[in-house]
Amino acid sequence: MAVESPLYLDACAAAPPAEPVIAAMLAAYQGAWANPSSLHGFGFEAADCLERSRQAIAAALGFPASWLTFCSGGTEASHGALLGAASQLPQGRLVISAIEHPAVQAAAHQLEARGWELAIWPVDGVGRVDMAWLDRLLAPPTRLVSVLWGQSEVGTLQPIETIGAACRRAGVLFHSDAVQVVGHQPLAIEALPVDLLTFTAHKIQGPRGIGALVARPDLALGAWIGGGGQEAGRRGGTEAVALAAGFAAAIELAQARLQDAGGHDPLQPLRDRLLAALEPLAGVSLSGCRQRRLPHHLSVVLTTPSGTPLPGRQLVSGLWQRGLAVSSGTACARGQASGSPVLRAMGYPPGLAGSGLRLSLGPWLTASQRDSLPERVSAALGAVQAELG
Repeated sequence: MAVESPLYLDACAAAPPAEPVIAAMLAAYQGAWANPSSLHGFGFEAADCLERSRQAIAAALGFPASWLTFCSGGTEASHGALLGAASQLPQGRLVISAIEHPAVQAAAHQLEARGWELAIWPVDGVGRVDMAWLDRLLAPPTRLVSVLWGQSEVGTLQPIETIGAACRRAGVLFHSDAVQVVGHQPLAIEALPVDLLTFTAHKIQGPRGIGALVARPDLALGAWIGGGGQEAGRRGGTEAVALAAGFAAAIELAQARLQDAGGHDPLQPLRDRLLAALEPLAGVSLSGCRQRRLPHHLSVVLTTPSGTPLPGRQLVSGLWQRGLAVSSGTACARGQASGSPVLRAMGYPPGLAGSGLRLSLGPWLTASQRDSLPERVSAALGAVQAELG
């Protein structure tokens, strides 16, 4: 009996690097290995490679290349956005959503320790910010708002256009963490009512260790890493030229997939078929917003047929034993008895908040894997439910 190969269904955590990405990085390592700040031919070649990568990313995502600062990843980019912007503002209030990534939460708490007031924007049962709070949260002394665009755990998309427009009217700076969105829908970032936007490479089959902060040119942004004045003086340190080349290749691949599919993520129909196969199973309930969600993302909470919540971490282990690599919603909660902070913020009780499961899809799945995915996942999930129940 043939053994089925493992399926990697954890794109929202990290994606396997694509072959063109590896090729672009290898070429940069071989031909653009020098320090791009060096004033000789080798340095000029590295600097040229770095700037061509910056321009390619900016062109693909619709903003001027001068707006982009390379960082070590999404975590640093979000820290740079919040700490860099706040350093140039009078002290005031920072507003973040109740379901931000831990990186944004960490930066927010740093500002709180420096005397900023921190306000948390509540969310509803599907993870969307409660717009009834909009006016009061944007009132003085609010100076900075950070709301993630796509939530990695439950997939919900926030109405950042509406939030950003309201921030502009109120004279408040707006940052959005777009790590999970870039590569999954066409973007024209310059047209968005967003002052600061952050994303990273390794969610879209690019290399680990590089991310991007996009900042409008009229925005004062202080340096968050000192050093040799690289990246327009905002982020010191010799730039990772090869990683930037891989980043650009990954962005271009993602944009090509979207264009070939008429501007839609080609993974969404597969995600929808998978949801249709799982929802009839007893004890399986969709978490997050059904319509306004990341197109490659599916999240559920699981119980026994009688309603007893099943531990997410044990579900992940049981599914891996059956060849499926997925994530638990409690991964960032470090085993807290109260379960996932995101699900708790959405109103889930402690037991159910510990039973989340996330499946996120990627273009590396072969045609045969895509065809077998709904049946294979539903069968494995049913077996694990029976085993744990």
